[in-house]
Amino acid sequence: MRPEVDELESFYQSREGQLARRLIAARLRALWPDVRGSRLVGLGFAAPYLSLFDEAEVCLAFMPAAQGARAWPSRARSRTALVREDDLPLADGSVDRVLLVHALELSERVDRLLREVWRVLADGGRLLAVVPNRHGAWSLFERTPFGHGRPYSSGQMRKLLTRRLFEPVAEERALYLPPSGSGLLLKAAIPVERLGLRLAKELSGVVIVEAEKRIVQVAVAFGRRREAQRVVRVPAAGAARDVPAALAAPRGKVVPLPLDPARPRS
Repeated sequence: MRPEVDELESFYQSREGQLARRLIAARLRALWPDVRGSRLVGLGFAAPYLSLFDEAEVCLAFMPAAQGARAWPSRARSRTALVREDDLPLADGSVDRVLLVHALELSERVDRLLREVWRVLADGGRLLAVVPNRHGAWSLFERTPFGHGRPYSSGQMRKLLTRRLFEPVAEERALYLPPSGSGLLLKAAIPVERLGLRLAKELSGVVIVEAEKRIVQVAVAFGRRREAQRVVRVPAAGAARDVPAALAAPRGKVVPLPLDPARPRS
């Protein structure tokens, strides 16, 4: 069952949640040290981490309707939108980076979600996915958001992303201390984290994978003959709302055409 936005917000306001955010944020920043000039979207409940990327040209928080939404940032004009995760209100190729937190493991339509992420990313765009580790302790405790949905191993994540036309390029780990509200244990979290990163990566609480949008040449078989195709975007009526004009554009349908339409067919 997907945690509601109130549960997610409550977790990140707790001491345990604040520590988890701090440890995960350090690994996210290690993978994306500089996003200046980038158009970035956080999908799921990524708001606690989006402040890391203040230098981005555009930074939006998209929250799925099944979860609910909260305004982000809290002390400025809201950049949050309530969306369908399998039908994002963005134009094709309109963003450079997508951060997925509390998204993949909770989605009932993972393939469709990743297809939408692929669609809205520009060529060479990057996604960064944070998911509970199947082999870690955090996936076993339902009192944290990481104990809900489907956890993934590193290998499962790489296979999933590769199947959906992404090329995994980097990986990080975080959360080696089991979830606990004990002040004494929380004080030991950073030394345990350093030790885990060196000696026991497989036991992390979360797996963080960065992947790049992969462009492939599509070929379709017609009997014995194979004809290369290209994809042409044909604008449709209607425009996305509640997102910056630089990102919003009419949705399109995909029309396959021969690479050389003038060439006679045999």
